[in-house]
Amino acid sequence: MDRPIANISAECGRYPRAMTPSPDSLTSPTPGWDYSARYADAEARVRAAEAACGRESDGVRILVATKSFGTEAVEAACAGGVRLVGENRMQELAVKGPAFADAGVEVHVIGPLQRNKAGVAVRWAACVQTVDSFALAERLSRFSVEAGRELDVMIQVNVSGEESKHGVAPDEAPTLAASIVPLPAITVTGFMTVGLNSSDEVAVRAGYARLRDIRDDVTAGGDDLASARELSMGMSGDLEWAVAEGATIVRLGTAVMGPRHYS
Repeated sequence: MDRPIANISAECGRYPRAMTPSPDSLTSPTPGWDYSARYADAEARVRAAEAACGRESDGVRILVATKSFGTEAVEAACAGGVRLVGENRMQELAVKGPAFADAGVEVHVIGPLQRNKAGVAVRWAACVQTVDSFALAERLSRFSVEAGRELDVMIQVNVSGEESKHGVAPDEAPTLAASIVPLPAITVTGFMTVGLNSSDEVAVRAGYARLRDIRDDVTAGGDDLASARELSMGMSGDLEWAVAEGATIVRLGTAVMGPRHYS
């Protein structure tokens, strides 16, 4: 992946001091928490899910969501083997970005991204998974050009239709992906969704299958999006269903990082 950009422009790198979280507001490592063992457990669970549906081993990456965890906790997690992390909040990424860079881990943005905070994403992230408009993609492209770097993006799709979920409607995803292709310095690498909040396996898997079908249709349409193969879907409660439907990235949080606590 590209290294974070340290000399990004003033506009792109600016972050209001009042929005920067204090270290005391973020979760410290839980005493005695074994990050290496927890990550190994997560790896074993994902590999078992791959085997259960006949997929080749190591085809699914684990993204560890580090929202609300402080620098000390993320440093410990990275030392325990975590190689791919996801941040939801740009004010936290601005604080933890240097620690991620020092650890050499890959950083993805996995939360809703406002256009006025796109510069933080461009500075520290390798990929923004939550692109849901051309305007946001255009802003990310402009800042990436200014920074002299390439940025991967995914299209976030609301496959469940729940009002609480972000993302474009499934029918709009192919058009958005195609519209982004001509933009300089960014590449569409796949699609992301937050699954239906339900214990109904059939319903949840139907949403994940819908995202896979969108990906397959888009990548079959020509060379411009042929490499948009990533499917970021599935979390702790349903990762086996997501893997069975083709996930290439699953997102786990407290299973690896431990409990969050708030001051």
